[in-house]
Amino acid sequence: MYHVYAFATPNSVKVPIALEELGIDYTLHAVNVRKGEQKSDAFLALNANGKVPVLTTDDRDFTLTESAAILVYLAEKHGKLLSQDPVRRARTFEQLFVHASGLSPAFGQAGYFLKFAPEVMPHAIERFSGEANRQLKLLDAILAGQPFVAGDEYSIADIAHFGWIWRRAFPNLTLDDTPHVRRWYDAMLARPATGRAIEKLELLAKENG
Repeated sequence: MYHVYAFATPNSVKVPIALEELGIDYTLHAVNVRKGEQKSDAFLALNANGKVPVLTTDDRDFTLTESAAILVYLAEKHGKLLSQDPVRRARTFEQLFVHASGLSPAFGQAGYFLKFAPEVMPHAIERFSGEANRQLKLLDAILAGQPFVAGDEYSIADIAHFGWIWRRAFPNLTLDDTPHVRRWYDAMLARPATGRAIEKLELLAKENG
């Protein structure tokens, strides 16, 4: 049995979505980041970096952090969501790296400075909000010619990108100027596995708010 330590965050949602897509049982454990529970000694014993999500097992003989690494592990172990074709596989990793190095930090930093330092750091807001919008437009251009972010197959790259676009209100972004991202996002949201994962995480947050 997998155990997932998470909250209703952009990175946390990726792991339940993957597990729901794979049809694998798991247990969710709340780590309320709003209350700083990710900094508790108990959680730091699981992840010294103090971030969700974390994936572990019943006896904790295996613990993994970083959402992208967890997605790769689950896909490879269970044989789905990651093509074995060399080109398709490379395109999937390409988008995972784009997400980890580009879209995710831009969205996160834009939201942070907008919410917590709007008057002190206007240049930071302009810098990261501009980069977040640029990343959205790059993704829109890719999705203009294909149904999924890494090509014609749904993959863990779609799950990775979905997390922050699901929480795009945090950096005050919209999909108004990216119709292909909007089409893709609506399709992602309509997937039963996505709906189940979001419902479970939102209930977790409500019960532990």
